[in-house]
Amino acid sequence: MTKDRKQKKKFGINITIYFTILISLVIILTIAAASAVAYVLNYFFNITLHISENGWVIMFSVILGVAVAIFVSKILLSPIKKLATAMKKVALRDFTVRLETRSSITEVRELYDNFNLMTSELGATEILQTDFVSNVSHEFKTPINAIEGYAMLLQEQGLPPEEQAEYVSKILFNTKRLSELVGNILLLSKLENQAIPQKRTLYRLDEQIRKAILLLETKWTKKNIVFEIDLDEVSCTCNESLMLHVWTNLLDNAIKFNSEGGTIKMELTEKNGSIIFTIADNGCGIAEEDCKHIFDKFYQSDSSRKGEGSGLGLALVKQLIDLYGGSISVKSVLGKGTCFTVILPNS
Repeated sequence: MTKDRKQKKKFGINITIYFTILISLVIILTIAAASAVAYVLNYFFNITLHISENGWVIMFSVILGVAVAIFVSKILLSPIKKLATAMKKVALRDFTVRLETRSSITEVRELYDNFNLMTSELGATEILQTDFVSNVSHEFKTPINAIEGYAMLLQEQGLPPEEQAEYVSKILFNTKRLSELVGNILLLSKLENQAIPQKRTLYRLDEQIRKAILLLETKWTKKNIVFEIDLDEVSCTCNESLMLHVWTNLLDNAIKFNSEGGTIKMELTEKNGSIIFTIADNGCGIAEEDCKHIFDKFYQSDSSRKGEGSGLGLALVKQLIDLYGGSISVKSVLGKGTCFTVILPNS
């Protein structure tokens, strides 16, 4: 697309130059035509017209002006009419409209290129919105159905206390899942719309990561996860509460998709003005093709991961890292484990 547009610019004619040349030609042709008519009448018919030079110019200017007006309306106004028709279709939410032109005027071609780019982006946005609504509906429906089912079971008479406790536990689990889903959606929306104030404070990053480990203690103790931790004493200037989401999401994923009795390795260092954090597990791993989409909203790599989360955690992590000018990457091997690397500028 870029090469095509550059090529079109190279062989196009600027509209200012186009009309300058056109007007110059009109003046030259008008004077030449007036002189030619006067010469022919005088030489072949011995007729001398007593019309001033200005009179000839005016007369032929009118004739050529009409011809030029018709020519310009075809060259310039016709593409504008075509664009107006296409815009009406876009207003009716038809984003499949595309325009083509053979015009040699650079501005007309650029206008068509930008229109096609706009409709392409609008079409992609509509697809994203449709997918987003579909995914959100699905993610809400699953825990709501579970809550409804367990609530109906609790209405049965004569349930043993053990079963009642289990159903209540399931309801609380799904309500918590709903709460986390809503919170993540709202936070993602605020990040995408840049509606979160930049409350930066200087704090110890290594201490915050240790805090994240303690917050998820119940999860990793149930799976007998072993930690190998090497955290240097590193300070950074960020929004402390927002950055906690990064470490808890990454750690939660490492625990969730790790094997029973597995290992999680965490390292934090500072090199050349950058903070580097890595977290690696020896769990189920992610396919190479899925790694390309792992930070997309609602994306879940395979059936083994579906139902384990909403698919918003890593999208949220990516948005937060981008917010502070950092980067996040993933390396994974199926059946062997996954490693995430976060790099933040230590400004």
